[in-house]
Amino acid sequence: MATQLTANKDGGGDQGSAGEVTLRPLLVRDVDRVVRASREQRVLASVLMVQQALVAPKMSVEQVGDLPAGVVQFLADRVNAISGLSMNEDELEQAVRAPLARACFILAREFGWTPAECSELTVGQVLLYLEMIAREERPEAAS
Repeated sequence: MATQLTANKDGGGDQGSAGEVTLRPLLVRDVDRVVRASREQRVLASVLMVQQALVAPKMSVEQVGDLPAGVVQFLADRVNAISGLSMNEDELEQAVRAPLARACFILAREFGWTPAECSELTVGQVLLYLEMIAREERPEAAS
């Protein structure tokens, strides 16, 4: 995801130069690393999250820490959004009601599968296993 932003050294947007950054969603291991590294310092958490998510330009923790606070907050908000760490109630409700999400939840509950195992299934396999549940059959019995 590329985000365009304009900022000057004071954090304002009037006389600054435009810059483009490429962010990637944080993985669970990234969030865990950030939480462990910034236990007592909330500001450090935002800096680390932005630093971990920046694909281009690559920046060190010190370089991100030297950015204006407003720019770091702007980027941290975008990182949270693309990583699924912040959702309003409507977005959460929509995600929960999504047919594929509901299907994966049912499969995980019925067969004890992990989210990673469910994510490896094709849509055809999901539909097949849902049909088996509807017929009260187990995958082991189908072979």
